[in-house]
Amino acid sequence: MGLFRRREPLHERLAREGGLVDRPEPQPRPLWQEPGISGLSRPRQADVVVTADAPDITGDSARFVTLPDGTLLVEQGPDASLEPLAAAVEQELRPPYRARAVRRSEAMWAVEASRIEVVELPDAPGGDALDVTRTEDETIVAVDEQRIFGSMPALEEIGERVGREYSVHAERLDGDLWEVRAAAL
Repeated sequence: MGLFRRREPLHERLAREGGLVDRPEPQPRPLWQEPGISGLSRPRQADVVVTADAPDITGDSARFVTLPDGTLLVEQGPDASLEPLAAAVEQELRPPYRARAVRRSEAMWAVEASRIEVVELPDAPGGDALDVTRTEDETIVAVDEQRIFGSMPALEEIGERVGREYSVHAERLDGDLWEVRAAAL
């Protein structure tokens, strides 16, 4: 026995050997960890990442949505045409999609884009955001976070594709066109 070795008290040793003390379970690692510190890479958020040569576009960043018919809706950035950025994305991803672009040099832009679902809702109420949530007990419809009476059959149909209980969120893009996301509960 070493000179500085600490002995386990008799009552703890007997309890451990008799199975009266559970061994502490190791703490589970969180599902996410800081990239770079853990060695894990960031989860991919975009479906496509491309570069584009577009020296004529002003500014340093842009966000836009391309609709199914190819129409570009600029959400943030220059008023000039973002066609060169959209053309680079569309070599790998067909519309509709949401894109974010950042200038990397005088002429070079990096663009990331993600697929989106776009639906036309001509009978949608006013507002910019619609939510339909169905649980075992009820179906809730909200416009701009305010609960309303009624139903949204088109959004309910989209929700039913993901499960019996679901949440569907729609944001107005332009006129009757809405970007829709659905998730099972």
